[in-house]
Amino acid sequence: MSDLDSIDRRILDALQRDGRMSNADLSDKINLSASACHRRVHRLEKEGWIRGYVALVDPRKVGRPTTVFVEITLSGQADEVLDAFERAVARVPDVLECHLMAGSADYLLKVVALDTEDFARIHRRYLATLPGVLQMQSSFALRTVRQTTALPV
Repeated sequence: MSDLDSIDRRILDALQRDGRMSNADLSDKINLSASACHRRVHRLEKEGWIRGYVALVDPRKVGRPTTVFVEITLSGQADEVLDAFERAVARVPDVLECHLMAGSADYLLKVVALDTEDFARIHRRYLATLPGVLQMQSSFALRTVRQTTALPV
């Protein structure tokens, strides 16, 4: 895998902001010929710099305006405990992210819900049944101050 040069970085920056940008618009934006731009984008995709393209859906429009961060502490750190937890949490449709953590909690989950009542349903149906959970603490986001999917490149 090669390193990124300044042109690659500009391509990645532009595509993170608008993944549907045409190759012609992208080549104009970064001041590169369309054919060279297309080759670079293809290489960035092939080498895994670009993992895919998605549509960012408004959580309010799909009835999931409430974000809850859930800290989970497991009963142990054995591989089988971690693996069982990770397999189970991957099947919870309302969990957008799950991170193995260093610190006081073992995992941090980002969960979306309609409201507190819906989160109570998610908690009862899914979270409370996750294997190996010793302790769980939930924090409700009151407002999103900054949110981006664009990585600094």
